[in-house]
Amino acid sequence: MIRALALLVAAPWLVSTAPRAPRIVSINPCVDAVLRHVADPAQIVGISHYSQDVRATSVPLSWSSRFKATSGTAEEVVALRPDIVLAGPHVEPATIAALKRLKIALVQYPVAESVPESLEQVRAIAAAAGHADRGRALADRIAAAAVPVRGKPVAALVWQGGGLVPGSGTLTDDLLKRAGFRNMSATYGLKQWDVLPLEYLVADPPRVLLSTAPEGVQDDRMTGHPALRRLRQHITVAPYPTRLMNCGGPTIIAAMARLRQVREGLGT
Repeated sequence: MIRALALLVAAPWLVSTAPRAPRIVSINPCVDAVLRHVADPAQIVGISHYSQDVRATSVPLSWSSRFKATSGTAEEVVALRPDIVLAGPHVEPATIAALKRLKIALVQYPVAESVPESLEQVRAIAAAAGHADRGRALADRIAAAAVPVRGKPVAALVWQGGGLVPGSGTLTDDLLKRAGFRNMSATYGLKQWDVLPLEYLVADPPRVLLSTAPEGVQDDRMTGHPALRRLRQHITVAPYPTRLMNCGGPTIIAAMARLRQVREGLGT
């Protein structure tokens, strides 16, 4: 120990030349969810305000409350003096201009539409944080949780408030397939994201309806409609929390666990 201290005093360059972990501001809640697993807390100088909103967060509030939250404005972000800003596909033009003017790196990630795309983003975010090894480890965990199940697919549909349905080309669609379901969105002729009227659902229901309304809670006039309550006598209606749809990355682990639980509950 004494010899090590002596070396540091005699050769301070051994410390000064070590790469410094970048100061990171994230203005996207899905990036926050990845940073929670791959970055050192001291690196994170700002996160998205959505991560501190119980209705939108994909991380525990006990974690997000430790950090400064911003709404992504140029003034807020620049004041935190980051080395790099990590964001989603939509960033205010004024924020982009300010970061460019101050030569602060900005990296934007598109919305992942499949598990492979999400794994790629996890590895990229970890590398940007200076911890590529952690990104590879997290990606391996997610990939293991998303291994496709065998068996005949069961017709299913994810139905959100207002009748919004995720269709083909979405991460939710990929997860449904991997968990042993067949997304009925295409059967109704819906687009990537579309609205399914209640009448169409009742006329041709899926075997499983995954509702984002908590069980026993009338989320809105559609999920609490009497026709849907009657439909429960003939099909399986299972809660599927909205938080499992907000992001990919580590959220995929919990989403797949829930989908597998519902699928296994149907028996053979």
